[in-house]
Amino acid sequence: MKAQETVQSAKGSGSPPIPAKSKTKWGRIRSDVARDKYLYMLALPGLIFFIIFKYIPITNLVIAFQEYSPYFGVFGSPWVGFEHFARFFSNDDFWMLLRNTLAISFLSLIFFFPAPIILALMLNEVRSSFYKRTIQSLVYIPHFLSWVLIYGLTYLMFSQSEGLFNKWLVTMDWGTVDILSNPNYFWGMLTAQSIWKEVGWGTIIFLAAIAGVDPQLYEAAVMDGAGRMRRIWHITLPAMRNVILILLILRLGTIMDTGFEQIYLMMNAPVTNVAEVFDTYVYRVGIRQGEFSYSTAIGLFKSIVGVILVVSANRLARRYGQESLY
Repeated sequence: MKAQETVQSAKGSGSPPIPAKSKTKWGRIRSDVARDKYLYMLALPGLIFFIIFKYIPITNLVIAFQEYSPYFGVFGSPWVGFEHFARFFSNDDFWMLLRNTLAISFLSLIFFFPAPIILALMLNEVRSSFYKRTIQSLVYIPHFLSWVLIYGLTYLMFSQSEGLFNKWLVTMDWGTVDILSNPNYFWGMLTAQSIWKEVGWGTIIFLAAIAGVDPQLYEAAVMDGAGRMRRIWHITLPAMRNVILILLILRLGTIMDTGFEQIYLMMNAPVTNVAEVFDTYVYRVGIRQGEFSYSTAIGLFKSIVGVILVVSANRLARRYGQESLY
C-alpha cells in the first residue's frame, strides 16, 4: 500500500513516477544486505580481488587491436585491427602450439579429471576413521608444494645421471633411460605430476558431495542384497553427478590453459617441439620481446575459445536435463 501511495503522490505532484516494483526490489536488496551484512563483508575481499584483477583488465584488451606502445598508452597507440591475429594464425608455430596445448589438456581431462573421483570413492569405502584421515592428510600434502620444488623432486628421481630411478636400473644391470629429455615421455610426465600434486586436493569437493548422501539409502541397498560396487554405482555416483558435471564444464573452459609454471620448469631444448604451448609462447615472444599487443591477441583468442566451450557444454547439459552452470 505504501508503494502504491508513493506512486500516486508522485503522479499528482508532477514529478516522474517511481515504479513500485523497482522500489520494492531495491528495498528487498537493502534489507538482505542489512540482514546478512557480515556475510557480505566476508565476501568483500574476494569481490575486490575479482574487480581489480579480472574485470578492470578486460578494458585493456583493446590493445590486441592496436600497435601498443607504453609511451603513447592505450588511447594514443595506433589502431591496426586484426593484424596481430592474422600474424598469429599464419605463423608456422600456431599448429604446433595448438597441438601441444590440446594434447596436454586432453590427457589431463582423460586421466587427471577422473582421478579425484576415483580416490574419493575409495576413501569413502575406508571404514576406519583413523586410516581415512591419515590417507587424506598424506594425499593433501603435495598440493602445498610449489612447482619449483616438484621439479627438483622430479629431477632427483628421473635424472639420467643422478636420478634414483636410473640408479636402480643400473643396479639391475639394465641401461639408463633419459626420461626428462625424451619428447616421447614429456606429456606423460606432466600428467603424472599433475595427478600426484592435485589429486588429493581435488577429492575434497567430491567427498563433500558423498557426505550429503542419506545413510538410509545404503542401509536399504544392503537389505536388498546390493554389493559394494552396486552401492557405488547406483547411490554414490548419482549423488556426485551434478558436481562432476559442473566441474567438467568449468574444466572445458580452461582447456587452452595448460599451466605456465609447470611446463616452463620442465621444458628443455630436446623437448621444445612438444613442450611449447600458448602460455610459454606468450611469455617468450610477447612478454620478453615487448610485443604486448601480440601477446594480448593470443590471450584473447584463448579466452574466446574457453567461453565458446563453456557455453556449448552448458547448453548440452541443459538440453539433456542435467545440472548446468546457469
